[in-house]
Amino acid sequence: MKIKKTFCAISLVLLFVSCSTNLDTELQGEYTTETFFKTKDHAVLAINATYKIASFNSTNNLLWVFGDVASDDTVKGGNDGDQSDINFINNFTANPDNGAVEAFWKHYYEGISRANNVIYYVPNIQMESVLKDRIIAEAKFLRAYYYFHLVNIYGNIPLRLTPALNVNDLSIPLSTVTVVYAQMEQDLNDASALLPINYPATETGRATKGAALGLLSKVYLFQEKWQLALTTANEIDGLGYGLSPIYRNNFEIAHENKIESIFEIQHVGGQIPAAGSFLNQYVSPNVLNGYFFNAPTANFVNEFEKTATEIVDPRLDYTVGRAGNKWVDGQDFMSEWSPATGYLDKKQAQPVAVDPIGDGGLNYVFMRYAEILLIKAEALNELNRGNEGTTPLNAIRKRARESYLFDNAIIGFGTIPADLLPDITYTNQTSMRDAIRHERRVELGLEFHRFYDVIRYGKTYAEQVLQNFNYEKNRYFPIPQSERDTNSKI
Repeated sequence: MKIKKTFCAISLVLLFVSCSTNLDTELQGEYTTETFFKTKDHAVLAINATYKIASFNSTNNLLWVFGDVASDDTVKGGNDGDQSDINFINNFTANPDNGAVEAFWKHYYEGISRANNVIYYVPNIQMESVLKDRIIAEAKFLRAYYYFHLVNIYGNIPLRLTPALNVNDLSIPLSTVTVVYAQMEQDLNDASALLPINYPATETGRATKGAALGLLSKVYLFQEKWQLALTTANEIDGLGYGLSPIYRNNFEIAHENKIESIFEIQHVGGQIPAAGSFLNQYVSPNVLNGYFFNAPTANFVNEFEKTATEIVDPRLDYTVGRAGNKWVDGQDFMSEWSPATGYLDKKQAQPVAVDPIGDGGLNYVFMRYAEILLIKAEALNELNRGNEGTTPLNAIRKRARESYLFDNAIIGFGTIPADLLPDITYTNQTSMRDAIRHERRVELGLEFHRFYDVIRYGKTYAEQVLQNFNYEKNRYFPIPQSERDTNSKI
């Protein structure tokens, strides 16, 4: 049974109260900074509101665009004129006034603003210290999460760490990528020291110690701080995580928040106010009232390995809707459902009978234990310990091929096909690096990570796999025009 999530938006407008005849009385029924951050309940509401920005309850959360469409894994899809600004992201021709560039910037900086309010105001609230410390730690984790995405998409950005208390605080200069990463490291180290290992069922979805360590290991990896990435990833062992025996369970409502999940963005459909996800409508076919966005490319599909007898890596059909297979609701998939490529994204889709299509209950899984294993493998290889790196790498391949032993819904259940996903044997650092990059692409495909990886692999790799891409010119997307207009210090 799906755990009911309690996260909700903070509402500063409450029920109307009785009027006063004194016209000088402060407006009643509305919170201000003078009246809000006063109680434990206020602190909880504020941190819940900070989580909400990470959800796909808003169409402004275009993480799928910058993570997947900008990469070689997908194209926009959909009707030609629908969300046409996204095409400029895909072609690396976006200007500062591009709608997607503007929307994502504003949305994630709103998350940072909410986190900053929690970090600034909650310490002054009279409440139990353990809960206070935990809420501040959650806010620091979320601030790092939002900055991680912003810095990877936009590069040098304003580093806002406190609320805007006056008009002068609205304009601050750009900070370098290095400085922003240093702040993320500090926030995540602070958070990991105070966050619990787990929560009661009623609090499922909040950031844990494992979530903070997981994101911190990724932050180190992206800076090529290989030893720190490895050490931090190793700290996650012993916290109760592991690989789910069945890969597809990571992307089904019935199996959310289980052993492999390190940090999931929580959604629940059919709530008032709405707390569901738009992703299901984005990726579903037109026949189900979907927009058929985020269409996987043939290049991505062909990345999945096949045996000599043409048996494909089972992760492909858990990830991609394609002709000859079933859609998530069991009906036959038709290639015409995706005019752009013939394929659709299955990981972010759910049967429409479960929730209204634009109010989905399927969580978005930002980090799984599988990625921690991949971080270990990559760090070990770059530390010239690639032979050791085959152990975590092959654990992922073993889980994938053993779908035939654990998933009774798979055709051929009961016997692993010969030569399917054989273990990687270390020969040299370069071949191991290629194997890890391949494994990241197929294991984490359509989970909004690919573009970040392509960019961090460097100029030669990025220009090889991305069309119309010049590394010096297109490595980062432009800072939005709205920020240029209002921030006088840029």
